[in-house]
Amino acid sequence: MAEPVPVIRKLEHALADDDFAWSLLLVGEDQTDKLATLTGDLRGPVSTTGDGKQITSGFSYWGIGPTIAWANATNDPFYLVMKAGAESFLRHWRKVRPHVEDGGFHLVSLGVGTGVKDRTILSDMRRNNPGMYYIPVDMSSEMLRMGTLEPVRGARFPVSHVLPVQLDFSIADNMDELAQMLARLVGNDPILFTLTGNTLANFESDEELLSTLTRVLRPQDRLLLEVASTTRLDQETADAAADEYHQTRAFAEFVTSALRYNTDLKINNDRVKFIGEVEDEDALLVKILWQNDTDSEIRMELPDHTEVVLPIGDTIRLYTTRKYSTTRLKRLTEACQLTPVEAIQSQFRYTRRPNPFGLELLLLAPDAAGEAAHSLADDIWAI
Repeated sequence: MAEPVPVIRKLEHALADDDFAWSLLLVGEDQTDKLATLTGDLRGPVSTTGDGKQITSGFSYWGIGPTIAWANATNDPFYLVMKAGAESFLRHWRKVRPHVEDGGFHLVSLGVGTGVKDRTILSDMRRNNPGMYYIPVDMSSEMLRMGTLEPVRGARFPVSHVLPVQLDFSIADNMDELAQMLARLVGNDPILFTLTGNTLANFESDEELLSTLTRVLRPQDRLLLEVASTTRLDQETADAAADEYHQTRAFAEFVTSALRYNTDLKINNDRVKFIGEVEDEDALLVKILWQNDTDSEIRMELPDHTEVVLPIGDTIRLYTTRKYSTTRLKRLTEACQLTPVEAIQSQFRYTRRPNPFGLELLLLAPDAAGEAAHSLADDIWAI
């Protein structure tokens, strides 16, 4: 009797010459649990500062409505942060590329986004490693489908080497499970994990998220981290950071989309507030809130068909982002036992007057990678 053909090989053959837009997806979580989490977060305490009810990071992109809203925002020419990021990434990546292009790395993309940056990385790395795997990871299956089209088609990356994984990578147990699956998939081959698009800044505790990611890095692995940066830390600059996001209506439509699609709250963009502040004297924090600034309470129906009351002045935090100083980045990486192998920083060039904002791309190694990396790190932070 012939050996049975593994289902993956049969699927590869079945989809190989089909023009229909099939996409394979490995689902790592029960979606009803995610809906319960979102519902619980929207039952938070009353707060006038965005520290009670909230839409936590991954839920901003969760579902088809928020995914479409995100795609629209990224294509808005007035969304200057996104525009500058897309323009600078290729320049930054070219300087990082020599550290990883010949090492036989596989790519694990945490938070797939539009897929444009993954396309750039895959195009370069696959030249010397045609057998590499591409594993995009995101909490939103819709984002995975949208974000993987660009690298697969644009870089002509083989579908048989792509494994999208639906998973909330901010949860430590999830990352442990992902690491075990990856080890079975690639063995001792090195992995390049990427967290680009200033995704780190969207989490309430950026240090906790970075620590969660670091715990799965082996000595041979690397983490590519892209963050928004600032050279000034004062209230005027914090206000300017908040105003950056306030300039585009498409971004406001995106940050309110999770409320639109998961509650019956009628969204008036005039009630969306963009608040900038200096955080811990080494970063700028921008909180984007919906606030009940009417003269009466508002009732909101939740996904489980229960209601919560939003008193006068109550808020729902819709989104969190940051701009980092070098001091903050050094503190975060040292706390998470990460050593920079390469760091490239550039300032935004879209304004007439000098701008304190920019983007920084860091290639990080776990401390266990050796003393040579530590010596280089001292030089990098001194720049």
